[in-house]
Amino acid sequence: MTSGGLVRRNLRRLCSLYLCPSSWFSSTAVNNCIKAQDIATRKNSMAERRVYIILFLFLGLISYAAAYDPLDPNGNITIKWDVMSWTADGYVATVTMNNFQMYRHIMSPGWTLGWTWAKKEVIWSIVGAQATEQGDCSKFKGNIPHCCKKTPTVVDLLPGVPYNQQFTNCCKGGVVASWGQDPSAAVSQFQISVGSAGTSNKTVKLPKNVTLLGPGLGYTCGPAKVVPPTTFLTTDRRRKTQALMTWNVTCTYSQFMARKHPSCCVSFSSFYNETITPCPSCACGCENKNKCVQSDSKILNMVGKNTPRKDGTPLLHCTHHMCPVRVHWHVKVNYKEYWRAKISINNFNYRMNYSQWTLAIQHPNLNNVTQVFSYDYKPLVPYSSINDTGMFYGMKFYNDLLMEAGPLGSVQSEVLLQKDQNTFTFKQGWAFPRKVYFNGDECMLPPPETYPYLPSSAHGHPLLSFSTLICALLFLLLTI
Repeated sequence: MTSGGLVRRNLRRLCSLYLCPSSWFSSTAVNNCIKAQDIATRKNSMAERRVYIILFLFLGLISYAAAYDPLDPNGNITIKWDVMSWTADGYVATVTMNNFQMYRHIMSPGWTLGWTWAKKEVIWSIVGAQATEQGDCSKFKGNIPHCCKKTPTVVDLLPGVPYNQQFTNCCKGGVVASWGQDPSAAVSQFQISVGSAGTSNKTVKLPKNVTLLGPGLGYTCGPAKVVPPTTFLTTDRRRKTQALMTWNVTCTYSQFMARKHPSCCVSFSSFYNETITPCPSCACGCENKNKCVQSDSKILNMVGKNTPRKDGTPLLHCTHHMCPVRVHWHVKVNYKEYWRAKISINNFNYRMNYSQWTLAIQHPNLNNVTQVFSYDYKPLVPYSSINDTGMFYGMKFYNDLLMEAGPLGSVQSEVLLQKDQNTFTFKQGWAFPRKVYFNGDECMLPPPETYPYLPSSAHGHPLLSFSTLICALLFLLLTI
């Protein structure tokens, strides 16, 4: 008997014994029952397929949302290749990295860019950057390429390199400012000469599998796409030229891909409550709990102990939250038409100086900032109808460098905000931020139920005792 016949026989037995009443045991009734079960089976199979499809789409949306920042929805790093000239066996291109992220910059030790060649291309030379490995160039006679690897890795040059190795917007050690902080410094460039490649728009093959470290994990790059050629203006701005060919690669950042724990936390306090709400315990993970040090530890006096590690391993000051950075928001003063908050940033990492740091905060009263005293401030309005987000950052040459953990490892400022009488209140934690980002990574906030609360009886006891005293006096006067 065939497998199909065996299945049909078992299905007939199932229908006759369990699925159909005893009065249906005729051959026609059983056949009808089998047909009904066939239809039900198909429907179940289709339903299962729908579930799998929905699950697949849901997972895809999660992966997409992981790289989406609601406070900076258009933020990305765009890497543009402009082919400026053809050579005998390839082309010369200018590679431009633009950081369009409003408050996330690339700090030291800088960016690392990698890709996979589509064919057997080699890098003859680079100006303004360098490949970290040369690879096997043994098949070349005479002129030796700069890099022969199938998957080259390129880094920026350090400041102070000879002039003949420099290129426009290069040689900053890979440090790239955020677009919101300094658009002129939010760019990095180098020139690359590629050989064993196509020599026309039709024969050039675009690089694949582009990767970006900035400086660590977190960035995901899409495929290279050919776009309209970039246009350039001559120095006298009277003539316009264009690249021979241009393609773009867009990279987006995901904090979930960068690390499994937050890198900062937030604590709160206020003038109307003695309670200080600390950072949550182990807010940034407690893996380094056994490796942390106290401020008076002799380890800190060892030579090279404060030197940053290549893998970014921190040397943290022992705290209950074990975060490299803590942001503290203190509601300081309440005026008739204004109120004042103090913002402090503390560094607990003995191996890290944060240069060009940024602090993005979401709060409903940031739509009416009157004055910021010791930070620079810029409102962020990703949605034209909502103005509740702002970016604080250090003043250049004053406090734009957050020093390593220790007596100098903090920066602070105060912000004066004008009240909106329709929305302002100190109740239910309204005076505290909704979201806080340090250097583009979201910080962990305390649970809402632990926020410093406005005591409902703060002025109730004196009034109660006074009214009670008046009533007692009146009672005595009436009884005398």
